[in-house]
Amino acid sequence: MTEPAAAAGPVLVDEVTDAAGLREFVEYRPAGLLFDGTVPPLQPTVRSWFSGTHAQARFSPVRMLVARNNNGGVVGRTCMHHNPKMDARLGVDTALFGLTEFDDDAALRALLGHAEKDARAAGRSALFGPVALLPNQTGGVITSGFQHRGFVDSPWNPDHYPRAYEKLGFNRVFTGQTWICDAFDALDPDRTFRFDDGRLAAENLRVHRVRPWQLRRFLPIFRELLNAAFAQLGYYTPIDAEELADQTAGLGYILDPALILWLSRGGEPVAFVLVIPDLSEVLQRFNGAFGIREQLAALRHRRPGEAILVVKGTAPAAQGRGYLTLLSRELLRGLQSGGYRTLRSTFVEDDNAASAAQYRRMGGRPLHDTTFYRKDLG
Repeated sequence: MTEPAAAAGPVLVDEVTDAAGLREFVEYRPAGLLFDGTVPPLQPTVRSWFSGTHAQARFSPVRMLVARNNNGGVVGRTCMHHNPKMDARLGVDTALFGLTEFDDDAALRALLGHAEKDARAAGRSALFGPVALLPNQTGGVITSGFQHRGFVDSPWNPDHYPRAYEKLGFNRVFTGQTWICDAFDALDPDRTFRFDDGRLAAENLRVHRVRPWQLRRFLPIFRELLNAAFAQLGYYTPIDAEELADQTAGLGYILDPALILWLSRGGEPVAFVLVIPDLSEVLQRFNGAFGIREQLAALRHRRPGEAILVVKGTAPAAQGRGYLTLLSRELLRGLQSGGYRTLRSTFVEDDNAASAAQYRRMGGRPLHDTTFYRKDLG
């Protein structure tokens, strides 16, 4: 368990307004970490938030804040924004914060104190985060498994973070777990995920694999299925075409056709699974930079044998028919034939027993407990 040193003096909060401040924001890492399992956000994405060229700019600017000690050194950071989609989901006017990192409790208190003051001035009723920029994109805090690194689209933080939030009156919401499967190489896909192949012709089912040149054509199918499959989740906000284009920029460089699958029934999309090769160590090495040089490095040096399941789902009208079982079988075949040895999964909410069961069939186990935090402002 880590116990960060207390701040030596008052902590001040500055808003980032220029390139030098943005560099400090991007390069900041908490002091004193013996192990840093964070995968940094993509720098092009953070810069687009700062410049207002991201899809979020339609709703509000993304304001970036740094906390400084009495010597001017950066001891924390966060960003603030507002999205009416999240207001509609939570039922209250909500200020969102994210990319939140800090040396100690004093730094977080200063950052979120500033965020709370601004939220109240804007008439907001709650603070929610950390999200970047929405919970169905990435964000959250891990509350266990601190010895295990994070990965793309998944949080990691030191073990003092949950206590620091909760001391400030934040409550846990939308708790879940990330998962890891690393003992599936000898599994028989047909026995692990049983599906009667006679149904393929009887129900006019077809499994599709997405190749790099097909990605643009796949995205509208993916968005339609994703929004339908996740509409009932309390944290999920519908993704529009512009947001999806931002989120999937650069995906074609790393796509493995054996790992991005969707299922049609009578020509209509009914289920999908999106898995990508794990680029976490490349992003850690380059601190989230992802230009042409880093993309080439990603192709050369991505961690062999590791993949990340980003999301999977079934259209509501097709749920309960075993369609994800069929796709999971085909995914397992693709992982095995591609030489993958480890599959990690982004967080699964605690009450989503069906998704958890899919990982258990593959010999999986929880990796981190996760949560988001909410504070009602009254």
